[in-house]
Amino acid sequence: MGAYRGAAGCMAKEVHFEIFSRQGASGGWRMLDVRGDRESAIEFAKSLMADENATGVKVVKETLNDETGEYLTLKIFEDGHNQFKSKPEAEDVPHALPCFRPDDLYSYHARATITRLLGDYLARNRLTLIELSHRADALEKLEATGTLLQHAIQKVAVAQASSTTTPVQQIVKSLNELVNKAFQRVYRDHRRGYIPATEPNCFSALAAKLKSEPDGLYVLNGAIAHYLRPASGWNEKVTRLIDLMEQAEGEGRLLLLSSIDAIIAEIVGGRSALRELIGSQENFGREVESLVELFLGTEPSAETGRNGLMVLSRHFAADDLPDARNALAQRVMVEFRSMKRFCPDSLFEEFKTMRKIADRLVRGVGKYLSHEDLVDAVVLRSRRVVTHETLTEHLADAATPEDKVDRLLVAEENIVGSENKRRLATFVLSVVGALNFESYFQDSKRPALTRLQTLANLQARTLRSGFQDSQRREIANVFDRIASEIETRAKLFDTIVANSATPVERATRLLKLCTGNFLTEGQLASRARALVLAQLSKPGFLSSYTAQIAREGEVVDTETGMIALVAVLGKAGISAETGLKSIAA
Repeated sequence: MGAYRGAAGCMAKEVHFEIFSRQGASGGWRMLDVRGDRESAIEFAKSLMADENATGVKVVKETLNDETGEYLTLKIFEDGHNQFKSKPEAEDVPHALPCFRPDDLYSYHARATITRLLGDYLARNRLTLIELSHRADALEKLEATGTLLQHAIQKVAVAQASSTTTPVQQIVKSLNELVNKAFQRVYRDHRRGYIPATEPNCFSALAAKLKSEPDGLYVLNGAIAHYLRPASGWNEKVTRLIDLMEQAEGEGRLLLLSSIDAIIAEIVGGRSALRELIGSQENFGREVESLVELFLGTEPSAETGRNGLMVLSRHFAADDLPDARNALAQRVMVEFRSMKRFCPDSLFEEFKTMRKIADRLVRGVGKYLSHEDLVDAVVLRSRRVVTHETLTEHLADAATPEDKVDRLLVAEENIVGSENKRRLATFVLSVVGALNFESYFQDSKRPALTRLQTLANLQARTLRSGFQDSQRREIANVFDRIASEIETRAKLFDTIVANSATPVERATRLLKLCTGNFLTEGQLASRARALVLAQLSKPGFLSSYTAQIAREGEVVDTETGMIALVAVLGKAGISAETGLKSIAA
């Protein structure tokens, strides 16, 4: 990964802790938060139970193997008010599945569990589980590792034993017998040549012959697995599979396409295979962007030199591989939810990349990706940038207090989630309430109007923000209080009144301040409007105002002058009704 790997440093040891909760007696697990500290994660899980915000909680430790790009999962904490058995598919940790015959090991859920348990091994050997389970040479190599297979069986046994009364040892024995039968079946079929060596142009005929056979899918997958054996990497495997796909025809077409789709789904469901397909990227954000482009079927440039990626993109665009697209969508969401920063060197770039990826993914919402899942993922990633540590780091090189608030408001524009907004607003209040913030704006070395305009702009952005109403008002009031003190010390309004010869001139200059975004809403703007209304009530104001407009080159009468004045007052925040009551002819 070039510079990206260098910047990542010790990513091989990356560990994070995922906190899950569930509601009700049959609810599934839902991930609420991801934290980098073990104790913090467990304490948060315990607090959910203490506050009765969940009927069950668990904390799962995820350890990243950077060589394979896969995570090792370990549940380190679980608690619940009620005991019940949850559905295996609702769990994120490995569960034993009800497998009684070797054929059961080829089911979708069994393959998902086995892939999770043997993910590192499959990635290192550039194998999909379908290939592994249909090739005698690959199974022999797995058996030769010694303890790897046994450890996987033990993990499944422990998981199953936790929800049954059957002893672990008995489950281990049963699973060993089942796995041994499955292995021996493949070895036996290999010795007797039951799995045919098939040329690419003969797979359609083979699929047509096998489509009505009880073990037809097993034989076809075995033939495809042997066809893929010479491939040197994931890119070549994808190219070979797409070649078969484009030759599929006749009665066996649907069976052949479903097998190819399942194998490609296993390829794009793994991080290491995807990294090889998309190639080296400058950072994690670019990796995820590339995955999103692939999911959407956006064809990469020919300069990439990755034929597998290009042909796969074309078929995704045509939605020819539904299982594979679904697997890729799930992988994209896993990456989006992960702890890794998109752009480790810049929070601004982090925001930009997060929004870009989310905006692109909105186009893919539908059959493979739900809007709710996407929103949850954005909220979760937003939560990680509103921590005290991240925001403090983000502001460390800010040149001025003004720059700090600007950066925080940029963060607000890019994060999602009411709780995330609340946390960020709390941080903003600590910045604007600090002594150095007020001292910076009370410094008379800079023109008063410049300082007032800066505060007015910051307040306007705050009032447009998604902060809670009470926090929004509190922050806005701080800006207004400081701005009012600046005006008082500079005697800005007094100077305008004293140095203007006529009521019209005074009102005009004050109105320019109101409409030019120089004044904060609240006490300061209210004082300016009161002074304007005081000038409007001076005798002869309207006729003098109309005469001034005429001197500027416009031919107007009193009624037209009134209309023009009311329009200006409206821009300054003075209603037509209030203005008309105050205007003196």
